[in-house]
Amino acid sequence: MSKKSGKKKPGDGGSTIVVNRRARFEFFIEERFEAGLVLEGWEVKSLRAGRANLTEAYVFIRNGEAYLIGCNLPPLPTASTHIHPDPTRTRKLLLHQKELAKLVGATEQRGYTIVPLDMHWSRGRAKLTIGLAKGKKQHDKRADKKERDWQREKERLLKHRV
Repeated sequence: MSKKSGKKKPGDGGSTIVVNRRARFEFFIEERFEAGLVLEGWEVKSLRAGRANLTEAYVFIRNGEAYLIGCNLPPLPTASTHIHPDPTRTRKLLLHQKELAKLVGATEQRGYTIVPLDMHWSRGRAKLTIGLAKGKKQHDKRADKKERDWQREKERLLKHRV
C-alpha cells in the first residue's frame, strides 16, 4: 500500500476556500451545519482558484429546500467561454430532512436567521458551513471588541513577564 503524503493540496479535504468574517461580528452563532452545494462546472473551477465572496450572502428556506443567495463566484476568463455565467445566481443547498426541519422551526418561531460562515473542501466536494444565528445589538459588538482587546493585552503582559 502506498502512503499518503502529508502535504495538503488546495482542492483536497479540509482546506478553506473563503470565510465570512462579518457573520461572527454581526451574529451570535448558536449551531452549525455542513451543507453541500449544487454547482456548475465553471463554478467549481472558480472555487478551486479561490475566487468566492460570502460577505453579502444569506440562506433562506422555501418549499422545504435551502438556497444560498448573494454568494459571488466570479467566473474564470478561460473556464467559461461558451456560456454566459451569472456570478450571483441562487444555489441550492443539500441538507438532511432533519436538519432542514430544525432550521425551519428555528427561523419561523424563535426569530433566528441562517448565515453562511465558510466554504471549504471536504473529500473533493465543496461544502458550506451555515450557522443558526441571532443578531447582535450594538452594545454586544462593543463588549466583544472590549473582550478581544483585553485578551490581546493580557497576552502581551504575560509575554513580557516571562
